[in-house]
Amino acid sequence: MSSPLDLSLLHGPIPVAATAAGVVALLFLAMRAKRTWWTRVLPLTVLGCALVVAGLAYVVDHVWKPWPEPLPAVLLGWLGAALVSLCLAVARLRAGRWYLRTLSVVAALVVVSSAVTATNAFFGQYPTMRAALEVFSNPTVDLDEAAKPGSAVLEVPAGKRLADVWRKPPDLPDKGTVSEVDIPGAFKARPAWVYLPPAYSATPRPRLPVIVLMAGQPGSPRDWHDAGRLVENMDAFARAHDGLAPVVVVPDQLGAVTANPLCLDSKLGQSETYLARDVPAWVRKRLTVDERREAWTVGGFSHGGTCSFQLAVRAPDVYGNFIDLSGQAEPTLGTREETVKAAFAGDEAAFLRVNPLDVLARERFPHTAGVIVVGLGDPGFREANALVLEVCRKAGMDVVRHELPGGHDWNVWRAGLYEHALPWLAARTGLSR
Repeated sequence: MSSPLDLSLLHGPIPVAATAAGVVALLFLAMRAKRTWWTRVLPLTVLGCALVVAGLAYVVDHVWKPWPEPLPAVLLGWLGAALVSLCLAVARLRAGRWYLRTLSVVAALVVVSSAVTATNAFFGQYPTMRAALEVFSNPTVDLDEAAKPGSAVLEVPAGKRLADVWRKPPDLPDKGTVSEVDIPGAFKARPAWVYLPPAYSATPRPRLPVIVLMAGQPGSPRDWHDAGRLVENMDAFARAHDGLAPVVVVPDQLGAVTANPLCLDSKLGQSETYLARDVPAWVRKRLTVDERREAWTVGGFSHGGTCSFQLAVRAPDVYGNFIDLSGQAEPTLGTREETVKAAFAGDEAAFLRVNPLDVLARERFPHTAGVIVVGLGDPGFREANALVLEVCRKAGMDVVRHELPGGHDWNVWRAGLYEHALPWLAARTGLSR
């Protein structure tokens, strides 16, 4: 442990202490000697806040519907607690001595902080305070500088793997680089993030495998840097493999934080063309990579996991491998009817032509492999992943599935990618012997 900033926000004393402090602070705010406080102010405040939270949940889940899954009960519970604490603090400001009013404000802030900490622990978003603070930093370097054309390329003889012929140069950097860059194409996407491992700076430069990695929805490509800890985990993998690691490109498959074009070509946008053609073409033109389909992997979590499964089926000539972290069985905006209506103007036959489950039922994919990961506490997605596994295997794919402790959260997705999928992928793409 090098600094207090590296203490865990997900396990151990910090989340426990935050929860305990929040409970104590909320009890303090609820306690007053006045009879009218107990008969009018407190019950009306709790009832009003409960109605606000219930109304918000209804609007988000049934009216707005920015994502298919309902808001988690834990999130709603802590939102209600934070709202009650703020309302009670305001009510207590109207009377009492100055130090009690000050304590009321402090107590409300404690409850809000506890809610934020508990929500973060539930989703596993930021494992440490250092990770949370990095949201405000700009760690990128210019891609033109990081990806200067190499003077020579390391050739791998037939029958050999990259790990067999690679020799780490003595002056190789210990860390890779990450860049933010626009990738043009048929879809109006936000900037992508590109990770280049230490080996990319070597001369001769090896042709490295590629991972096209996607975030969930709501989300953005930077999520894999902040919450996914992409750079530190890829650098750790590279240190264990003499500087070798995949080139990782994190494009935007959404177009906006809460948008959902379904990773399809439809009324909602040309997301599939962008991810299956435009992004790979840009990578091959701009970077020195292994161009064989066996060296290309598409992956992601939640919406990105669903998208990776789709692209493995819809673009098998590009992606030989896929990593589905807590994805769904098919692209969805909530129900099949809602999805078909929004994306295909009610034409279900058009949806069935591109839906991966239906494609797998009529075609075989003996040269595609994949890893499926899901949390043990994620029942709906466990069922979806089990179905995906069954259908993929029937279509001839070489697919493995892991169930990990956790729910629909970053605790599962980080472990799924770095501890399970990456070693498997390294063995398939020649990064390890």
